[in-house]
Amino acid sequence: MAMTQARPANATAARQGLVDCDVHVFPRSTDELKEYLPMPWRDRYSGGGRGFFGNPVHGSRLDSKPPAGGPPGSDPDFLRRQLVDEYGHAYCILLPRAFCNLHPDPDFGTAIAAAYNDWLADTWLSKYNHDGVFKGSITVNTQDPPAAAREIARWAGHPHFVQVMTDSGARAPFGQRQYYPIYEACERHGLRFAIHPGTDGMGINVQPSPGYPTHYIEWHTCLSLAFQAHLVSFLTEGVFERFPGFGITLTEGGVSWLPALLWRLDAEWKALRSEVPWLTRAPSAYLRDHVRLSSQPLENPDNPKQLLQIFEMMDAAHTLMFASDYPHWDFDSPTHAFPKLPEDLHRRIFSETAREWYGLA
Repeated sequence: MAMTQARPANATAARQGLVDCDVHVFPRSTDELKEYLPMPWRDRYSGGGRGFFGNPVHGSRLDSKPPAGGPPGSDPDFLRRQLVDEYGHAYCILLPRAFCNLHPDPDFGTAIAAAYNDWLADTWLSKYNHDGVFKGSITVNTQDPPAAAREIARWAGHPHFVQVMTDSGARAPFGQRQYYPIYEACERHGLRFAIHPGTDGMGINVQPSPGYPTHYIEWHTCLSLAFQAHLVSFLTEGVFERFPGFGITLTEGGVSWLPALLWRLDAEWKALRSEVPWLTRAPSAYLRDHVRLSSQPLENPDNPKQLLQIFEMMDAAHTLMFASDYPHWDFDSPTHAFPKLPEDLHRRIFSETAREWYGLA
């Protein structure tokens, strides 16, 4: 039976419109974030980033810089005009970019995660959120799972936090047992666990390709590699058997690779199921109950019928949720990113699946 997320008792009333599962917001400056960092971390913090794999042209939409100044995604009024009002958003799922899990010092990474959560709660989820359009993600540092679990508990029950998030960059695949305190906390508090690309091969994290790419285009094209490895790890390690109420959201990791990966994994499982006896069904059978993908970046072939075939293969009506990736350069417009979809499939992808997954009215 498909798993749905409980809706907080004090959640806002139902809103009409689409649900965008990947909207990035940023502090107006490093100093704004540092206000939430205690010493000695405040003096040590100088911002975050991906290191040397940066877009060589421009990282955000050319029209996304707020007229009043500040980086793209830092002005709530301007974001509302460009996104919420322009396309009729009911909800924006916010994913800040803390890049906290690349630090050798786990206490530093945990402090950065906590500061981002305090900042997001004070601003986008309260001062800027009079109508409840903004829903947040609790940033955690996966280098210290017990501390991450405590951070989840600190925000559990907040009416506008709907998931936990981390970067795909890691020292080990996410199905491994050292991460279990995070998943137990997510399950206990009814929160999804979102993975977003960002720190692969950075700091103490491992690059998912055989080595380091030469160019941004290579790095960006291969972002899905980590997502595939993490998903196979979740499935084969039996995470969803151990935590039957746990669900993951694969955000900004691509879409079209999913059917072929699961075909291969299911075939391997048929021959090697004795190695993973805790799996009670084929790996692909866990997908509908425990896994969702957001649509951006959507691999859109020249022939739109081929994309619809992929959607059928991956049961997109139950596994795919719309995402724009605002304000980044490869932003997907709700009106142009997809070919013409059947009405029921459009409704599922743009609204219903996310509402069920996150417990939104």
